[in-house]
Amino acid sequence: MSDRLRMSLSLDLDNKWSYLKTHGSEAWVDFPSYLDLVVPRILKFLADRNLKITFFIVGQDAVLEKNWEAFARLAAAGHEMASHSFNHEPWLHLYSEEDLNDELQKAEEAIESTTGQRVHGFRGPGFSISETTLRVLQQRGYDYDATAFPNILNPLARAYFFARSNLSEEEKERRKALFGSFSAAFRPVKPYRWRLDDQSLIELPVTTMPIFKTPIHFSYLIYLASYSRIMARLYLRMAIKVCHFTRTEPSLLLHPLDFMGVEDDNDLAFFPAMTMPLMEKLELMDGFFDLLVQNFESVTMGEHVRSIKADISLRDYRPTFSHWSILRSTHHE
Repeated sequence: MSDRLRMSLSLDLDNKWSYLKTHGSEAWVDFPSYLDLVVPRILKFLADRNLKITFFIVGQDAVLEKNWEAFARLAAAGHEMASHSFNHEPWLHLYSEEDLNDELQKAEEAIESTTGQRVHGFRGPGFSISETTLRVLQQRGYDYDATAFPNILNPLARAYFFARSNLSEEEKERRKALFGSFSAAFRPVKPYRWRLDDQSLIELPVTTMPIFKTPIHFSYLIYLASYSRIMARLYLRMAIKVCHFTRTEPSLLLHPLDFMGVEDDNDLAFFPAMTMPLMEKLELMDGFFDLLVQNFESVTMGEHVRSIKADISLRDYRPTFSHWSILRSTHHE
């Protein structure tokens, strides 16, 4: 390991059906999948750069035989697996403790059965998080949560999504926490510990621009590039400089649609930048990764968490998730 700052890379392996389900399309019920198309493409991209990352897997996909070959390829390539729930419902924060335990257990068993790996990390679908979820994760022995998304643009992203969806008002109400609330922007960008009475759980947030709290995940960079490639690259360069200035080791998020173009699937045209051709997206991703690997040492989420687990400088926070609440620090300097 060099003395450069680390960056952890993860990919939420949301499948076609999960996007359709969140969007309000009834076509999701047959669990349409693009994993056989996109997984080999992602693996080649990572192998060409000798990168190992963490895949957040949806349990429902892991139990379907048609997806088993794709998951076997992920495991064979040596990537790390983590849980993205079983049913991929962005209203997971509304679940009872009993339902959460059932949801997590089903996902754990499905992922381990298909990939041979026991999961140690979790990210809620749609960045759905609650104190109950954190407590259940801790009780089940998870090493970390990676759901927090401190992003000032969350309400705008949700409004954009709703405007392009087929959701009823009742369905929008259920999804009203999609992408997180505005108050989530006040949460830390750097890793911290959730203090749960006499127990704790590490949070590894999806990194947004330190200080400014605007997104730097790859789907957002591609979206910016759809207006101006120069602007997108300058924005990423600025994010890298701010990360170095604040000594922030970023945890950066990928999605399957970052590796898919308009010619791959017209059903997902409602998603930002899904009108862009595949080769244009891959060229953009090449440029983004060239900048990042020059500036950071890449690790998996698990490696990132293990490296900071004993760090006494990690701050402790009590989980508070009311709509306008800000985290209360319990850290003693």
